[in-house]
Formats: sequence, C-alpha cells, structure tokens
Amino acid sequence: MEENVEQLIRQLNLEEHIEGGYYKRSYCANASIIESSDQALASSIYYLLTNNNRVGHFHKNKSDILHFHHGIGVIRYYLVTEQGHLTVVEMGSNLNKGQQLQLIVPGGIWKASELIEGSMGLISEVVIPEFRFEDMVLAKVNDMASWNVDKEALKHLVK
Repeated sequence: MEENVEQLIRQLNLEEHIEGGYYKRSYCANASIIESSDQALASSIYYLLTNNNRVGHFHKNKSDILHFHHGIGVIRYYLVTEQGHLTVVEMGSNLNKGQQLQLIVPGGIWKASELIEGSMGLISEVVIPEFRFEDMVLAKVNDMASWNVDKEALKHLVK
C-alpha cells in the first residue's frame, strides 16, 4: 500500500505542506476579487494525508474553504469557532456512518485534520478568495487557552 501512496504523490506532483500532509495547487482563477487587487477570486489544491504524515495541524485561514472528499480514506476534522466551541466532522464515503463528501470551513475557524482510516486520505480544497500562505496562521499551544476543548486530547494537533 505504501507504494500506492508514493505513486499518488508522484502522479499529483505533491509536496509537503507546512501544516502537515502533502499538497499541490491545481487551479488559480485569472480574475481578481476586486479590479485593483492581485488576489484571485479562488484557488484549489489537492491535499493528502498518509500513514507517515497523518495530521494537518491546527491553523486558520482568512478565506472560506470548501473541502471535497475523493473517496480515499477517512479524515477527521476538528473545527474550533472563535468562541472556542469544537465540532468534529469525518470526511469519507460512508454516508450511513454520517461521513461527509463536502465540508465548508468559514474563514477565521481553527481547523485540524487527521487520517483515521486507510493508508491515505485525499481531498481537494477550493479557497475563496485565493489561498495565500500569509493569510494562514498555525496554532500554538497558548492559542488553545480559550478553547472549550479537552486540550490534552488535541495537543498532538498543534505544531
């Protein structure tokens, strides 16, 4: 199975992401959000978690992000609102178990992801407006202080 993971990484030309996992930008709109801006209306990426790189650490983005599951593996998302409330969502193809094929994460929400089933989990993300690294913040342990969560249980999701 590991050779399939390596093959997919090569085929999609993925590289390591600073939050964890692997990614590759697959699209960036030609149009800008406003005429005088250089930020595109939207961009998209492939995002892969594997047994060897199974966590996307807590971070938040300015932009809204739509996630689309590609039918490979199950990825659990941990979402923490500005008020510190936690929601857990599983992206996967088993709708009878409550798994979701799509997930919308509004800008400003802390999110982390974790591969919980399979040797890899593949999604795509559409970021509106365009994703920029300078618009992303990685969480530190002290960011968790105001979260209404079991901090010890989620500490492994902070880089």
